[in-house]
Amino acid sequence: MDGEARNPAGTRRGFLNWFLGTSAGAFLLAVLYPVGRYLIPPTVGESAAATVTLPIKPEEMRPNTGQIFKFGSRPGILVRTPAGELRAFSAVCTHLNCTVQYRPDLNHIWCACHNGHFDLTGRNIGGPPPRPLDAYVVNVRGNQIVVSKGA
Repeated sequence: MDGEARNPAGTRRGFLNWFLGTSAGAFLLAVLYPVGRYLIPPTVGESAAATVTLPIKPEEMRPNTGQIFKFGSRPGILVRTPAGELRAFSAVCTHLNCTVQYRPDLNHIWCACHNGHFDLTGRNIGGPPPRPLDAYVVNVRGNQIVVSKGA
């Protein structure tokens, strides 16, 4: 007979070695999997929404004001110009994807991240943004504001 058959402790030692090795592997997996999921986030598809009805009434928007709204999975900005015209743009700066805001003191759209400036047509007029904001079409239908992507 070999030594393992005569000594039952050999099978216990083998089992303990297997158990400890499996436990260490499970521990590493339990630590590395969440870290990997954090470092590589899941891809989020672009919203297929081409039109959004805003919860803002036209009379609530005073001249020379701006309002951020959700357009699919991204923010948009609705601006009522000092002349009273409604305009909407993507609120994502074309430089580093920061959210822009309307500055009534400057009468234009401003990105706080790197001091980017856009006029009321969405064209970049100062700072590092390389291209204009994406413009949306604004329609007032009764007591609702409807914003849609341009064709």
